Amino acid sequence: MLSDSAQISTTSHPLPDGTVYSAAKGYRPFSVPPIEAYARVVGAEKMERLFGLADKLKGLKLLEMNATAVGGGVAEMLHSSIPFLESVGIDVEWRVVRGGREYYEVTKKLHNMLQGMQGSFTPEMEATYFSTLEASCRLSPIVPGVDVLVSHDPQPLGLPCFLDRTDTVWLWRCHLDIEEEALRENFRVWRFVTDWIQRYDAAIFSAAHYVVSQWPLPKFIIPPFIDPLSDKNRELGELEIQRVLDKYQIDSRVPMITQIGRFDPWKGLYRTINTFRLVRRERKCQLILAGGMAADDPEGERILEDIYRMTRDDEDVHVLLLPLGDRKENYLEVNALQRAASIIMQPSTREGFGLVVTEALWKRKPVIAADVGAMPLQVMDGYTGYFYETPHRTARRIISLLDRPKVGARMGERGRIYVEEHFLMPDRIADYLATIDMTMNLARNNKIPKESIVSFHPWTKLVKRRSRRLPSSNGGENDFQL
Repeated sequence: MLSDSAQISTTSHPLPDGTVYSAAKGYRPFSVPPIEAYARVVGAEKMERLFGLADKLKGLKLLEMNATAVGGGVAEMLHSSIPFLESVGIDVEWRVVRGGREYYEVTKKLHNMLQGMQGSFTPEMEATYFSTLEASCRLSPIVPGVDVLVSHDPQPLGLPCFLDRTDTVWLWRCHLDIEEEALRENFRVWRFVTDWIQRYDAAIFSAAHYVVSQWPLPKFIIPPFIDPLSDKNRELGELEIQRVLDKYQIDSRVPMITQIGRFDPWKGLYRTINTFRLVRRERKCQLILAGGMAADDPEGERILEDIYRMTRDDEDVHVLLLPLGDRKENYLEVNALQRAASIIMQPSTREGFGLVVTEALWKRKPVIAADVGAMPLQVMDGYTGYFYETPHRTARRIISLLDRPKVGARMGERGRIYVEEHFLMPDRIADYLATIDMTMNLARNNKIPKESIVSFHPWTKLVKRRSRRLPSSNGGENDFQL
């Protein structure tokens, strides 16, 4: 059932020129806690590394460009990282490309083709793409003096065509699950993307297996992160959680299987629904499907309508369209729904990283995720959760977790420790600053070969890691099952 109280607003509050946040303009509509608060979470040693790198770059003028200020993991990370970077001495600005629905239809198709979907990138699509970027640059010219410009994902990739890059270092940050083999077979998309990526000084990827090895520029690997002190991830009291459940008429006494994220064809929502129906035949439980719309993703409305139609007769399924107009409210609601869940699902068919998995593990929840993208860097099968297999096999896993809550609690505790070690903002921002420093002072002077790959995260052999025995939390036989 679709909750009547779930209303959406895709309204963000950028300035007319697309500025979302600017230290230089004194436009700071959001903030993060004092830097000292993060030291209590990640420890002094990691903060010392961060401060050392920040001191080398103090006063640097950094401009971040993406497609939307609302919805999706990129915007979410920028909402925390931008004010955090300013707090360590970086002169930072965040702008969005000003595009219409036709542009976002084109860039979503490009996004999908980069992730392996079949299709053609037509001359008409190219024309729409470039005319939008050209108009956006006329509306929002980049002032001279920017030291580093970072563009995120395919939407602003073509910006070097319209902006003077003589004195500016250009970085492209790719958050997608790029399928290199399929991309190379789609010649028109391969040519289009490769032509533009060569105009950048370096590229950043989320995991080693996303790196496009034949692109002729230095490549860096930095995993995404969560902000442990944001309203989405901070600790909540029982009353805060119950208030959200009451709003959406969710019975807190019934175990919840929850999936949270954009309504997107890659997110595996149909897998989750089919699995839940099998579980529901044998156990009393409820399914929560909660998410919002990204302004640059026109597919969301179609997927949501299909999910609503598919589940309209399922009384134990709650489809929640969460508010995006008030970011604080959205974060608190996501936080509460995750903390109230017994099990979190994310059986995506493609996934750039899966920050919802990171968030769930941080909240000590067992996660059932697909063995795709970078999710195997977070979910260790039988240790911090399970991999989705088929609806029937996954339903047996869920029933086992519902019947043995202590097993789920142990998995959740391991997940919390793993996120603390690898995926918290201060540590990953330090990697980001190191990448900027190396690109400015080494890559641009050809002191880093174009074939180089610099990783700030272990080069995990995923198959080998998933097959090893892992110690249990109680010193006895563990829950790891192969």
